[in-house]
Amino acid sequence: MNFASPTPALVIFLATLILSAIGLLGRAQLIERSLFRPYWFLRRRQYDTILLSGLMHADFPHLIFNLITFYFFAFPLERRIGGFAFLVLYLLGLTVSELGTYFKHRNNPDYATLGASGAVSAVLFAYIVFYPHQSLIIFPLPIPIPAPLFAIGYLAYTYYAARHPHGRINHDAHLGGALTGLAFVAVVEPSAYRNLLSLLG
Repeated sequence: MNFASPTPALVIFLATLILSAIGLLGRAQLIERSLFRPYWFLRRRQYDTILLSGLMHADFPHLIFNLITFYFFAFPLERRIGGFAFLVLYLLGLTVSELGTYFKHRNNPDYATLGASGAVSAVLFAYIVFYPHQSLIIFPLPIPIPAPLFAIGYLAYTYYAARHPHGRINHDAHLGGALTGLAFVAVVEPSAYRNLLSLLG
């Protein structure tokens, strides 16, 4: 990471790390203020929580998992597609995943969620399309997993977790973000899918 000339990915990484850490280390009111609450989103005009909720996390394991995923996939993807396109992808992943959450939980006044999972999922799946031959190592398993196979397993887990929710982690956002990442590549660089299809074929 080059701190001398910050890119959108670096700014997002540092902002998420710093703000989440502040909230988790004693500023609980910051976390409460950032929660995305679909029921209150329009009623109380909490429009900024779409972005704020993506900078905060439910606990340190949640934060660490998202930041590790971001670190290994966001920076090479940003170099591949450019800073502006990366920023658009990240914001789309965040907002589209929250949109799905809004429609699913808009009548539940008790539902609240936070985390960058939707945006990180968009980054991860866009990366997989661009680099389908890459293998991923998911701690603690020391076995390389082909990226397309990981994508299938990830979506299966997301579907299961969304049907058995716990805490304030929005598993629906994982699926929405993943689909956003796939659609983004299809729009901006559809030729990238040829490599993916040739691998699967």
